[in-house]
Amino acid sequence: MANLNKKKFKSEFLQTLMERGFIHQTSNDDALDHHLHTENGLGYIGFDLTAKSLHVGSMIQIMLLKWMQVFEHKPIILFGGGTTLIGDPSGKDETRKIIEENDIRQNETGILNVFKRFLNLDESKLIIENNVEWLRDLNYISFLRDYGKHFTINRMLTFDSVKLRLDREQPLTFLEFNYMLFQAYDYLELFKRHGCRIQMGGSDQWGNIINGIELIRRTSKNEVFALTTPLITTASGGKMGKTADGAIWLDEDLTNPYDFWQFWRNTDDKDVVRFLKLFTDIPMVEINKLSKLEGEEINEAKKILANELTKNTHGEEVSKKIYNSALETFEKRLISENLPVKVLNSSNFSQGYGLLSVLVEVGFANSNSDARKSIQNGAIRLNDVNIDDPSMTLSSEEINGSKLSFGKKKHLLLRVSN
Repeated sequence: MANLNKKKFKSEFLQTLMERGFIHQTSNDDALDHHLHTENGLGYIGFDLTAKSLHVGSMIQIMLLKWMQVFEHKPIILFGGGTTLIGDPSGKDETRKIIEENDIRQNETGILNVFKRFLNLDESKLIIENNVEWLRDLNYISFLRDYGKHFTINRMLTFDSVKLRLDREQPLTFLEFNYMLFQAYDYLELFKRHGCRIQMGGSDQWGNIINGIELIRRTSKNEVFALTTPLITTASGGKMGKTADGAIWLDEDLTNPYDFWQFWRNTDDKDVVRFLKLFTDIPMVEINKLSKLEGEEINEAKKILANELTKNTHGEEVSKKIYNSALETFEKRLISENLPVKVLNSSNFSQGYGLLSVLVEVGFANSNSDARKSIQNGAIRLNDVNIDDPSMTLSSEEINGSKLSFGKKKHLLLRVSN
């Protein structure tokens, strides 16, 4: 593979991906470039149906599909209704929990609703497939006779998805071992059905994608391609989309839009330009201007990132409402103290915001009695004032935008949901 940092692609799609940091590896740079420069390409990404929504860790794949449409290529979303019944071992330390078929169908509906916000789902612009259509009734003996001969155990053991598990002496079931065969077969099936010649995914999928390329080459003598994206970690080394409170979902029922906005607003200074390139379609000329901001001015770029991602995910009206509210109630404090925000669900506090319940809700106490002890010990402050009354109850106006502190090191800003 050529040095992609110096590569100049003829394909506007590939050139844009390279400039914005999407490309980790391709199977054949020049041939892929020629294909996408001279033809309207079809490329697919597979999404297993393991949850009711996607989280922000999938944003790079969603944006990859979006850029395909921008440059008039046709993306294919492949729902893994069949492979989800098995579980992808890639990047996992243990066997995935088996998911029931009814739950898989519900997850498909939820994930499709996420895609509706980012992509044009018109049949002329996008293809949606589900591999349960061809895997459910697959004759396993015929499959092994026709395709199993093209895979060697020796080679499969070298792929990271298998090798890392075995090196750690962690179990890898035969069920999971079949996953890479079925993913290769998916690529072959999409090639035969639609002429799809590109499979895309995270860099941890490289081995699985190469298996599909080899299977198509051996069975049809055609060349198809792989394009992988880098695995995104934060400047602190954390996994993208994971916080102390769990994943940041793209569904408002799983992650409150206020929390979603605040997640992006709290982006590390070192990450903000990279995230603008990957997760927004803001033109590079504007991003390059933002990259020159220094000191506290970087916060302006963070707000643009948060506004843009919230607009694309939850709608422009929601994004504007959150942004204006942030400016009015606590933006000055956020800038000066860089406080995390905790959104309190108003439906849980119909009788007012009792301080004991609030402390439990935000994780400063495990129970009301635990919270009472902390107050009696002088560990709790509200807006930098010590609280000594465990029975204190506040109105939504009093608590919204207030700073809550536990000891000297734990501080957060309270927001009341509407």
